[in-house]
Amino acid sequence: MKTIALVAHNNQKTNLLNWVKENQKALEGYNLIGTTNTSQLINDLLDLKVQPFGHGPSGGDILLAARILQGEVDKIIFFIDAETPHGHEHDIQTLIRTAVLNNIPIALNRASANLIVLERP
Repeated sequence: MKTIALVAHNNQKTNLLNWVKENQKALEGYNLIGTTNTSQLINDLLDLKVQPFGHGPSGGDILLAARILQGEVDKIIFFIDAETPHGHEHDIQTLIRTAVLNNIPIALNRASANLIVLERP
Protein backbone atom coordinates (compact mmCIF):
# COMPACT_ATOMS: atom_id res chain seq x y z
CA MET A 1 0.00 0.00 0.00
CA LYS A 2 1.38 3.43 -0.92
CA THR A 3 2.08 5.96 1.83
CA ILE A 4 0.99 9.60 1.87
CA ALA A 5 2.39 12.04 4.43
CA LEU A 6 -0.03 14.75 5.61
CA VAL A 7 1.50 17.94 6.99
CA ALA A 8 0.12 21.45 7.56
CA HIS A 9 1.37 24.63 9.14
CA ASN A 10 -0.83 25.89 11.99
CA ASN A 11 -2.67 28.45 9.85
CA GLN A 12 -3.40 25.75 7.25
CA LYS A 13 -4.56 22.88 9.47
CA THR A 14 -8.27 23.64 8.99
CA ASN A 15 -7.75 23.88 5.23
CA LEU A 16 -6.01 20.48 5.21
CA LEU A 17 -8.66 18.95 7.48
CA ASN A 18 -11.40 20.13 5.10
CA TRP A 19 -9.47 18.77 2.11
CA VAL A 20 -8.98 15.40 3.82
CA LYS A 21 -12.69 15.27 4.72
CA GLU A 22 -13.65 16.01 1.08
CA ASN A 23 -11.24 13.32 -0.18
CA GLN A 24 -11.61 10.75 2.57
CA LYS A 25 -12.73 7.97 0.20
CA ALA A 26 -9.66 8.38 -2.02
CA LEU A 27 -7.35 8.52 1.01
CA GLU A 28 -8.71 5.27 2.48
CA GLY A 29 -6.63 3.39 -0.09
CA TYR A 30 -3.36 4.75 1.32
CA ASN A 31 -1.26 4.27 4.41
CA LEU A 32 -1.38 7.72 6.03
CA ILE A 33 1.29 9.31 8.20
CA GLY A 34 1.49 12.85 9.51
CA THR A 35 3.19 15.24 11.83
CA THR A 36 1.99 14.91 15.42
CA ASN A 37 -0.51 17.77 15.60
CA THR A 38 -1.85 17.28 12.08
CA SER A 39 -2.38 13.55 12.55
CA GLN A 40 -4.04 14.08 15.93
CA LEU A 41 -6.45 16.64 14.46
CA ILE A 42 -7.43 14.33 11.60
CA ASN A 43 -7.69 11.25 13.84
CA ASP A 44 -9.85 13.12 16.36
CA LEU A 45 -12.32 14.46 13.80
CA LEU A 46 -12.43 11.92 10.98
CA ASP A 47 -12.60 8.16 10.68
CA LEU A 48 -9.06 7.81 9.34
CA LYS A 49 -5.96 6.36 10.96
CA VAL A 50 -3.03 8.75 10.46
CA GLN A 51 0.15 7.50 12.14
CA PRO A 52 2.07 10.36 13.82
CA PHE A 53 5.83 10.62 13.33
CA GLY A 54 6.94 13.84 15.04
CA HIS A 55 6.20 17.52 15.60
CA GLY A 56 7.22 19.66 12.59
CA PRO A 57 9.15 22.42 14.39
CA SER A 58 10.85 19.86 16.65
CA GLY A 59 12.40 17.88 13.81
CA GLY A 60 9.30 16.34 12.23
CA ASP A 61 10.18 17.73 8.80
CA ILE A 62 13.61 16.11 9.03
CA LEU A 63 12.07 12.81 10.17
CA LEU A 64 9.83 12.91 7.11
CA ALA A 65 12.84 13.63 4.88
CA ALA A 66 14.55 10.58 6.40
CA ARG A 67 11.51 8.43 5.63
CA ILE A 68 11.69 9.62 2.02
CA LEU A 69 15.34 8.58 1.86
CA GLN A 70 14.40 5.17 3.27
CA GLY A 71 11.80 4.71 0.52
CA GLU A 72 8.86 4.79 2.95
CA VAL A 73 6.92 7.75 1.47
CA ASP A 74 5.25 7.86 -1.95
CA LYS A 75 3.47 11.24 -1.85
CA ILE A 76 3.39 14.31 0.40
CA ILE A 77 0.54 16.72 1.06
CA PHE A 78 2.03 19.74 2.86
CA PHE A 79 -0.29 22.72 3.14
CA ILE A 80 2.18 25.48 3.81
CA ASP A 81 1.61 28.94 5.22
CA ALA A 82 3.66 30.96 2.74
CA GLU A 83 2.84 34.27 4.45
CA THR A 84 4.28 33.53 7.88
CA PRO A 85 7.99 33.09 8.67
CA HIS A 86 8.84 29.81 10.37
CA GLY A 87 11.73 29.26 12.76
CA HIS A 88 12.35 25.86 11.19
CA GLU A 89 12.39 27.17 7.60
CA HIS A 90 15.65 25.37 6.89
CA ASP A 91 14.01 22.04 7.85
CA ILE A 92 11.05 22.79 5.56
CA GLN A 93 13.40 23.52 2.66
CA THR A 94 15.34 20.32 3.39
CA LEU A 95 12.10 18.34 3.24
CA ILE A 96 11.04 19.92 -0.05
CA ARG A 97 14.52 19.45 -1.54
CA THR A 98 14.58 15.80 -0.44
CA ALA A 99 11.19 15.17 -2.05
CA VAL A 100 12.28 16.84 -5.29
CA LEU A 101 15.62 15.00 -5.48
CA ASN A 102 13.92 11.67 -4.84
CA ASN A 103 11.10 12.25 -7.33
CA ILE A 104 8.38 12.22 -4.65
CA PRO A 105 5.30 14.25 -5.59
CA ILE A 106 4.75 17.03 -3.05
CA ALA A 107 1.58 19.10 -2.97
CA LEU A 108 1.83 22.49 -1.29
CA ASN A 109 -1.82 23.54 -1.80
CA ARG A 110 -5.30 22.15 -2.59
CA ALA A 111 -4.94 22.20 -6.37
CA SER A 112 -1.71 20.20 -6.37
CA ALA A 113 -3.05 17.86 -3.66
CA ASN A 114 -6.02 17.06 -5.88
CA LEU A 115 -3.70 16.31 -8.79
CA ILE A 116 -1.41 13.91 -6.97
CA VAL A 117 -4.05 12.07 -4.96
CA LEU A 118 -7.07 12.02 -7.24
CA GLU A 119 -5.38 11.72 -10.63
CA ARG A 120 -4.08 8.26 -11.50
CA PRO A 121 -1.19 7.75 -13.92
